[in-house]
Amino acid sequence: MLLCPALFAVNQLGARYVDYVPPYALALGRWLCALVLLLLFVGGRLWRQRAAVRREWRDLLVLGALGMWVCGAFVYIGGRTTTATNIGLIYAASPVVVVGVAALAYGERLWPRQLAGIALCLLGVLWVIIKGDPTRLLTVSFTAGDLWIAVASASWGLYSVLLRHRPSGLDPTTRLAAIMAGGVAVLLPTAAIEAAFVGAPPLDARSLATVLVLAVVPGVGAYGAYSYALAVLGAARTAIGMYLGPIYTGLMAWPLLGETPASYHIAGALLVLPGIFLATRLPPGR
Repeated sequence: MLLCPALFAVNQLGARYVDYVPPYALALGRWLCALVLLLLFVGGRLWRQRAAVRREWRDLLVLGALGMWVCGAFVYIGGRTTTATNIGLIYAASPVVVVGVAALAYGERLWPRQLAGIALCLLGVLWVIIKGDPTRLLTVSFTAGDLWIAVASASWGLYSVLLRHRPSGLDPTTRLAAIMAGGVAVLLPTAAIEAAFVGAPPLDARSLATVLVLAVVPGVGAYGAYSYALAVLGAARTAIGMYLGPIYTGLMAWPLLGETPASYHIAGALLVLPGIFLATRLPPGR
């Protein structure tokens, strides 16, 4: 749970700073590469369980569209026309979407201490976003790219809840490979249309290295860890850990982008970490 947001933060950095590969091509390359890597480990298992894949193909296609198409290409599109502050602000609502949908659609109960933890997490993330200056709330402006990020944030909430609650005969890793295949199937036509209008993506060393990093770290690594955490902890508690995302992103930006951490990062962490503890603890006897 603590590792997932660090892995996902790599993708958020890529969404903001990678502008040399078209967004749909970047998403397709990322997930195609991730699928090939994962099939090296679960390809035989996936073939043996092909009957379950045939039964669940609609769910797999929907999950692929939500988790790989929307949460992939849409983030890369939005990251080109909005600010890092806005991305953090919008993505801060993603765990709330997960918790809300899980509670309303599937009856996952929220206890008072969990609600208190969620409030602390939101406050901590907000403090990082506004850089410890409440007056910044009055100066936040939104661009066209914010809509793309908002759709991706909501899509991630739906993906998380469906992944947890939709029945499946596949183990988590094999199911993830099947979902990736569904995502690649959805991305292929949109990437082809993009290539027809803006040109084919570059095939230089920098672009290929970018795709490989995004495939391994926030692809196989992040989604695999998230699937496992969902199976063990449930959608609501797993989603709370994602509040660490802005803090991890800030720490990563220090060596990679030269952005030095400030006191508001520490203050945000001091709110988020106990908030996660409260939000993931169930009452005694539960």
